[in-house]
Formats: sequence, structure tokens, C-alpha cells
Amino acid sequence: MTKEKGHPKAAPNNPDSHYADLSAEAQRKRLIDALRCGPVTTIEARRNLDILMPAARVHELKHRHGFDIQTIRVRQETDCGKLHSVAKYVLMAGGVDHG
Repeated sequence: MTKEKGHPKAAPNNPDSHYADLSAEAQRKRLIDALRCGPVTTIEARRNLDILMPAARVHELKHRHGFDIQTIRVRQETDCGKLHSVAKYVLMAGGVDHG
């Protein structure tokens, strides 16, 4: 199984990178910016965006901010080589659900 790369436009895949603002608001912004570039898995959100609880941020984006984000279960390898069943988040066309 091949590893998928994160979203370099949203956050560099660099172990030395860090974010000064770890507030929920800043995490939501990083996540929605990344989702606009393409799907993001739980592992990618933790590794590349410094979001330890991506499901909570997705829930907030969906239910408080009206974004249409779908969750798909996928199997993905962690950095230590273990396969896990994780969420893959996909921002649907149009981004925000107005209906």
C-alpha cells in the first residue's frame, strides 16, 4: 500500500513545522483551507495540520458553519507502518450547504 501525501499548499509535510495558534478557530481554518485543496484523512490532519482531534473540528465546520463535508472510511498506513481504519474528509462541491 502506498502512502498518500498531505496537502503541501495547506501545510508543509515537515516534522519541524509548527503552528503558533492551536485554538479551535485556527484549527478549523487550517482544516477548511486544506479541504479546499482536496480530501484530508485523520492521519494527515494530525501530522500536517497539527489537529489532534480532526473529527471535532469537522463536526464544528459542518454543524456550526454549514460546510458540506462527507466522511469516508479508508485504511491508511501510519508513520510507523501500521494500517488503521481512519476517516477521510471530503469537502463537497460548493463547500457550504445553503439549504
